[in-house]
Amino acid sequence: MKPVVSIIMGSTSDMPVMEAACKFFDEMEIPFEVNALSAHRTPDEVVEFAKNAHTRGIKVIIAGAGMAAALPGVIAAETPLPVIGVPIKGSVLEGMDATLAILQMPPGIPVATVAINGALNAAVLALQMMAVGDDTLKEKVISYKQGLKKKIVKANQDLAEIKFKYKTN
Repeated sequence: MKPVVSIIMGSTSDMPVMEAACKFFDEMEIPFEVNALSAHRTPDEVVEFAKNAHTRGIKVIIAGAGMAAALPGVIAAETPLPVIGVPIKGSVLEGMDATLAILQMPPGIPVATVAINGALNAAVLALQMMAVGDDTLKEKVISYKQGLKKKIVKANQDLAEIKFKYKTN
């Protein structure tokens, strides 16, 4: 089974955040790979990865990075594939530094950007991108979103059971 999504992080310390994407792809039965690459410490390896990802069957790249967060942009500059950036919350600026670094890409080098620590949304977006030309994947997206709706319906049923003196619903 060849991976179709590549999850890249600047450091293995980002894995607790990026794990949400891994779990989602497991649940959706989407083959993926996970690697640590650093735009600053292993720039040659990042460029080699980005240039060749599409030739290996990768369709979407999710890149998580904190602080200066150059990784998603460097990858986007070197690949024809869509790149989704996940800003990782750091200890100094709470992830705003990473968010701004990922958002502020020059014209022609887009990086789709999700919320700080938003690896799950990055995975959902990646699946939606791949589903554009694949009805099987589209059904997985539809089913997932219906599951979200069911969770809220259930939550409201649970809330209705909670009794308070002045609660009217």
